[in-house]
This record gives sequence, structure tokens and C-alpha cells, in this order.
Amino acid sequence: MNLTLLYIIGGYLLLLAIVYLVQERFIFKPEKLHQDFVYKYDAPFHELFFDVEPGVRINGLHFTVKNPSGLVLYFHGNSRSIKGWARYAKDFYRYQYDVVLVDYRGFGKSTGKRSEKRMLDDMQFVYDSLAVQYSEQHIIVYGRSLGSGFAAKIACDNKPRYLILDAPYYSFKKVVERFLPILPLRFLLRFHLRTDRWITQVNCHTYIIHGTKDWLIPISNSEKLQALNPRMITLIRINGGGHNNLPSFPEYHNFIRDILKN
Repeated sequence: MNLTLLYIIGGYLLLLAIVYLVQERFIFKPEKLHQDFVYKYDAPFHELFFDVEPGVRINGLHFTVKNPSGLVLYFHGNSRSIKGWARYAKDFYRYQYDVVLVDYRGFGKSTGKRSEKRMLDDMQFVYDSLAVQYSEQHIIVYGRSLGSGFAAKIACDNKPRYLILDAPYYSFKKVVERFLPILPLRFLLRFHLRTDRWITQVNCHTYIIHGTKDWLIPISNSEKLQALNPRMITLIRINGGGHNNLPSFPEYHNFIRDILKN
């Protein structure tokens, strides 16, 4: 084996090691908040804390209305914190739904070391806690982008009224492969979030909302998800919509209204 080939192999192995060790920095882009940070919004709300296990606390925001028709549990994308994502709560409480948004480990005020299993367990803990206050038949699980995987898993393991996925991926691994096609991600990736697997076991009706010009997660992801169970999955296309601008389209709000009023 010549020296050049050894350098190539060594460089490739080094790349694999780097990707394995630092992948969280590329997947998660959290905004961290001090524990004494004070949230301020115009709508009625209160702060939630879910003590999952010693040293692990999940932070949330609970927007409330009088005589709510139910609850929307909102799982946000891979960036920022609920401080910013909370502006989307009005898309739901305007239709008489309470809204709970939670931060994943390492986001906002939430604490704890991340792994896929731990994060999924955290969200199940949150769901269980809320199901004490709200009947499952009045809980709607909403997942946005990265959060679609968490939402699909929660809907798979429980019995909410509806599941709504906003710009979901078919398989998280497939999304990453678009940017790192030469790497054996099946073995390297520590976060797989198998929306494609979990959605086939969801018993409630699922609504998928996706923009036709989403270049980050193309609408083909949602089309493949719908094909897994077309009788139970409704795909709503937002013509011209991208990955981060669906709420700027009136059609988006019309569909949310129709789903919540159904």
C-alpha cells in the first residue's frame, strides 16, 4: 500500500471520527437561557418545569385560554428556544386551544445531556404529565421540522386526537445524507428519529403541511410519508412555501383553523 493511499485512508477515518464526535453541533442549534430569564408575552401564560430525573429539568411555556377546546403540544425545530418559538402559539390559541411548547435538553432553560432515547423519554414524560390535565382525545401533537420526529413518536406511543407535522422529514438519516453523501451514516449518526417507521403505527389521523418550494426538506419527504398510509394521512401542500415561512401564507392558517375546528 503506497503512502498516498495511507494518507487518504487516514484522512477519511479522521473525518469519520470528527463527524461522530461533533455531529450534535451541526444538528442542534440551541439558544441557551439563564435560569432566571423572565419570559414576557401579551397573552396569558405560565412557565412549566418538568423534573424528568435528578439533574434533568425540561422547561416549557403554557399559553391558556378560557374554556379551551383542547391542548396543542408543540415540538419545535432544531434552533433557538421556546422564547422565540412562542410567537407561533397564537396560531392555535386564537382557536380556543391551550398551547404548550417545550425545549429539548440543552435548549433554553432545559438541562441534561442529549441522546435520542433520553430526548424521546423526556417528551413522553411531558405528554404523560399533560395527559393528567387534558384528556388524550383533546390533545393535538404538533411537530415542526426536527420536532416532527418527536411528535410522530409521541403519537405512535399514545392516543392523541390528531398529529400535525409541519415540514417533516421521511427519515432524518436521509436528510443528513444529502449533505454528507460519502459517509456511512447508518453507523455514524447518533440521532435517527425514524418518522417513517413511527408514522405507520400512529392510530389517529395525521395532517402533514409542507411547502412546495422547501429546499432544505423537500416536499417529496412528505409525499413518501403519506404513501405509507394514505387513508390516515392527509398531505396539505402550501404552493410556493419554503421551509421557514409557512405561517406567512394565509392558506397555512386556514388549514390550521379547519383542523382545529374539525
